[in-house]
Amino acid sequence: MGDFDWVRGFPLDFSGVDGSSKGAAPTVRRLSQMRGMYADADAEARAVADGGDPVVYEFYELGAPELPGDLAFGTSITYPGKVGSEYYMTKGHFHTILDTAEVYYTLSGEGCMLTESPEGDVVLHTLAPGKALYVPKRYAHRSVNTGGAPLVTFFVFRADAGHDYGTIETKGFRKLVLEGPDGRPRLADNPKWGGA
Repeated sequence: MGDFDWVRGFPLDFSGVDGSSKGAAPTVRRLSQMRGMYADADAEARAVADGGDPVVYEFYELGAPELPGDLAFGTSITYPGKVGSEYYMTKGHFHTILDTAEVYYTLSGEGCMLTESPEGDVVLHTLAPGKALYVPKRYAHRSVNTGGAPLVTFFVFRADAGHDYGTIETKGFRKLVLEGPDGRPRLADNPKWGGA
């Protein structure tokens, strides 16, 4: 990319309200592109039909060289909303190089990060402005917006790590993040989880 000198370095301003930066094009995920990711398929279909296919999340990534030693980074914006009682979320992914960690820093909004190892260890981490989260290697991760405003995070990981969305698309996460009767997020078993 023209303004990004991957050899000598460059400054970048992520101070915009939405976490976007000049020169970083967004990747947008609408609810219809999340088909099958939510547990309540009827609520999902109604939300697409009645809601005009809303944007669930988008992310801005600069296209770093996918070479060992380089770092990929950008921002992710997960919008507020629910499908049934399940909060809007990102698809989530493992890294293709499974032994890859990732760091998230919350710029604004509130939510959580659902993480899961291949062996089934599930952890729900709180995301809050000004706090960083270290997602360890070997853990799939998914951002979940549990608030009423956009959840904006900054992320960074090794540039050659790649993304494995396919495992999550076919198997799902073992747990869901739902709004409980008290209005607070809670974990629940995913009835659509594809097993080992």
